Amino acid sequence: MKIVMCAGTFDIIHPGHLYLLSEAKKYGDKLIVVVARDETSEKMKGKKPLHNEKERLESVRTLEIVNEAVLGKSGSIFDIVEDINPNVICLGYDQKVLKQDLDDELKKRGIKADVIRIGSYMPHLYKSSKMGK
Repeated sequence: MKIVMCAGTFDIIHPGHLYLLSEAKKYGDKLIVVVARDETSEKMKGKKPLHNEKERLESVRTLEIVNEAVLGKSGSIFDIVEDINPNVICLGYDQKVLKQDLDDELKKRGIKADVIRIGSYMPHLYKSSKMGK
């Protein structure tokens, strides 16, 4: 079974998220979505999410395309990647992580996963920072 992993805050589920997840699912058999912890989201985005981590996790769990949704771990974001050990990691077009940095860290941890950046879907309309306004 080929496991695909996506990660994000998923504060307000919108068509851009649905596009990301549906495109990611094309790369494998099982889609596992990691929902960022509140403190991780705040650290990455510089502000608290509108919804807490349990609410966001439940929202993602209800999506039909998602086979499994889990909360991220406190500490290194790579700890959850080690736990899941995906075959493919799909990044959103606006996620700040550099593919090369991710490839290097995966190699260091002995994780053999392809890293794919998914393109955007109407980002002028569907971007969480715009949706919250």
